[in-house]
Amino acid sequence: MNWDQIKGNWTQFKGKIKEQWGKLTDDDLTTIGGQRDQLIGVLQQKYGYAKEKAEQEADEFVRKLHT
Repeated sequence: MNWDQIKGNWTQFKGKIKEQWGKLTDDDLTTIGGQRDQLIGVLQQKYGYAKEKAEQEADEFVRKLHT
């Protein structure tokens, strides 16, 4: 799984994203639109993550989708 696949099937992944990061709203998910950099920015805002931590979280989420 990669971000192109997630972006292409964003509607299907919204539920999984909300399970992982419960602070994200439907408006946040619409703004993110499957774009990794947008997700990272929102994670930084909502969770106070440093950029590196937000990137790590996003990449780990994608890895979990493989299993």
